[in-house]
Amino acid sequence: MKVAVLISLLLSWFSSQPQDKNNTLLLAEKFRLNGVSTQKAFGHAQKQALSTTVRLIRNDKLIAMGGIVDSRGYVLTKASDCVGAREAETSDGKTYRLKIKKRDEKTDLALYQLLSNDEVFPVLKWGEGNSTRTGSWVLSSYSMLKEIRAGVTSGKPREIGREGGVMGVILGAEGDDIGGVRISEVVPQAAAYKAGIQEGDVITKADGRRVKKRDQVVKIVGRNDPGDVVRIEVKRDSDLKTYNVTLGHRSVTFDLFNRNLQMSGPVSKRKDNFPMILQHDLPLPKNSMGGPLFNLEGECIGFNIARVDRVTIYALPESQVRNTLSKFLGK
Repeated sequence: MKVAVLISLLLSWFSSQPQDKNNTLLLAEKFRLNGVSTQKAFGHAQKQALSTTVRLIRNDKLIAMGGIVDSRGYVLTKASDCVGAREAETSDGKTYRLKIKKRDEKTDLALYQLLSNDEVFPVLKWGEGNSTRTGSWVLSSYSMLKEIRAGVTSGKPREIGREGGVMGVILGAEGDDIGGVRISEVVPQAAAYKAGIQEGDVITKADGRRVKKRDQVVKIVGRNDPGDVVRIEVKRDSDLKTYNVTLGHRSVTFDLFNRNLQMSGPVSKRKDNFPMILQHDLPLPKNSMGGPLFNLEGECIGFNIARVDRVTIYALPESQVRNTLSKFLGK
C-alpha cells in the first residue's frame, strides 16, 4: 500500500513538471543555475552583492557597473567603459549624480563619487588574500540589481600581456616594384576600414616613415596601443592619400573571423594588458563590467574588468584593486 502511494505521488510530481515538445522532463526554471530558488541559497552573499553594487548610466542607458568602496559614496568601476557617466542607480532604485575623481590606465579602474548631502552608503567587504582556487563559487550582481549571477572560477590567476594596436588589414605584396606594401584585404568595420583605407591601396609611409616591407609596417603600428592614432599614407592608382587611423584591439579586430566568438555577443573593448586577473564564467553582458566579484561569504575578491567571450570574464583580484584604490585616496 505504501509503495502504491509513493508511486502515485511520484507520478503526480512528474506530471506537474515542465516538459518540452518531445515530453522530455525539464528542470523547473526556479531550480536552474540562476533561478530564483538557487539564488536564494546564496543568502547573505546575494544581499551583500546587490546592496553594494551600482549601475552607471549615460543617456538613460547602462554603460557599466560599479562597487561602493567608501561610505561617502565612492564608487570603483571600469574606466574605459564609464566615460561620460552622468548618474548612478542603487539597488533600492535611488539615483545619484556622479563626479569623476580619478582614473588609472594600468588597471583600467576609475573612482567616482555619488553626490549626496547626508546619506551614508553601504560598503563592500574585502576578502583579504583570497585569490580563489579554480572551481570556486563566485557571484556578481546582474544588470538591473534585482538578482545575481553565479558561476565558478575557470582559470589560474595570471598576467594578461599587451596586445598592441592593429589597423585590421592583411598585408600582401611588398618591395620597390610595388612602391611600398600592398593591402590585400581590409577587415570590415575595423580601424582601417573606418578610416577609409581600401583593398589594393599601397602603404608608402607609416607614422611619417617610408616603408617597403611588411614587417616595417607591423613594427611601426605595433609600437602603438589601441586607441592611438597612426598616420598612414597610401598610393591609390596615381593618387597619394593620407589617413589618420585610430587603432583597434587585435583580439576584437580579428575575432571577426572567428565564428565561435561571433556568437559570444559584444565583448569588452579593452581586454588585455592587465598586471593580474582572475578568470571566471559568470554569464554577464559587456555593460556589467566594472562591478565587484564576491565569494560565498559575501566578500569582494575582485572587480570584473573585461568580457572576453560568452564563457570568459576577467576580474582584477582584490589585492590589485585595493592598491589602486589606496593611490586614488592618497593612503
